[in-house]
Amino acid sequence: MARATILIVEDDKAIRLGVRDVLQMGGYAVREAGTGTSGLDIACAGGIDLVLLDILMPEMNGLEMLEALRRARPSLPVIILSALGEGPDRVRGLRLGADDYVVKPFGADELLARVEAVLRRSAERPVARSSLTIAQRTIDLERRQITHADGTRCMLSEREAEVLHYLASCAGRPVSRDELLQRIWGIDPRGVRSRTVDMTIARLREHLRDDPNDPAVIRTIRGRGYMIDAEGES
Repeated sequence: MARATILIVEDDKAIRLGVRDVLQMGGYAVREAGTGTSGLDIACAGGIDLVLLDILMPEMNGLEMLEALRRARPSLPVIILSALGEGPDRVRGLRLGADDYVVKPFGADELLARVEAVLRRSAERPVARSSLTIAQRTIDLERRQITHADGTRCMLSEREAEVLHYLASCAGRPVSRDELLQRIWGIDPRGVRSRTVDMTIARLREHLRDDPNDPAVIRTIRGRGYMIDAEGES
């Protein structure tokens, strides 16, 4: 029995078939689309657990599809597969809500590991509450959306929403980088030197309009980690 159904949106048929074979060997059911337009239709119709999305495609490119998909199905996990490993496309993809970004060429083992990790985070993501308010920002956890006091909105990736939710659930106490790596990323922090947590916090501060030089929402507690004040969370 297939563990999940994954949609591959890739206009290069050879790459698409290669990815399909890897996923099927990994026990996944697979659907395919050769354009962003058809991929969006399939993803929005339901029955898809994860989307693997190329950027450079005809009709509708991957970033345009991701933006539309986040409006229609904000909680559907998306991994971008692209040869565009650096620069604004990668940054924009993550800011639009991609859950991971895999650079071509990639190996079968790496792809399966990334897929398993994103699906596991999606299944285990705690959503005990549908929304919370932090310092006059309303966060919709199901839609992964921040609404500011002036009414403007921005989207969070699944990982960013998980981190924000976890920090809010621990409001009033500092949460260390090691704790976040272990609880959110599922990584044993022993011997690991990573800027992943810091980069995620930096993106969250940008989404929250929290001054990085003097943050008031997600505070840095020197030597102890990050903290949201209890009075700022409800």
